[in-house]
Amino acid sequence: MYSKKVMQYFLHPKNVGEIKNASGVGEVGNIICGDVMRLYIKVKDDVIKDIKFKTLGCAAAIATSSIITEIAKNKKIEDALKISKEEIIKSLGGLPPIKVHCSLLAIDALKEAIYDYLKKSKRKIPEDLKKNHERIEKEKKIIKKRYEKINLKIKN
Repeated sequence: MYSKKVMQYFLHPKNVGEIKNASGVGEVGNIICGDVMRLYIKVKDDVIKDIKFKTLGCAAAIATSSIITEIAKNKKIEDALKISKEEIIKSLGGLPPIKVHCSLLAIDALKEAIYDYLKKSKRKIPEDLKKNHERIEKEKKIIKKRYEKINLKIKN
């Protein structure tokens, strides 16, 4: 059962959409549940001035995407990187245990957008952010490989 806040953010999400010429874009997905999140940030003076998302997923995925945009907006990059799953879950009045992974996806999408921003800006990327990016890239390759196999079976 979802909390009232989760349902509010699911039914009336905040900051939905794209940012043209975004400073950074992060995209993540989960092969088990099929959720896909894309998060856009616009950064000025190391502060996230605008943030939007597009998510294909369940109520929890949409709610966590929405709430992270509100939490991260107007934060310095270094502070945005400190947002935790606990903060997201608490802000939503809780999540069912089976949906906690959605909060992690939202965090990963934000981290990927920040990684993209730092890379585009030719700035130093913190080691833990690099490792997180490498993990996500490995997961994307696994997903791509599995879906290629599925597509080949369907076509044959």
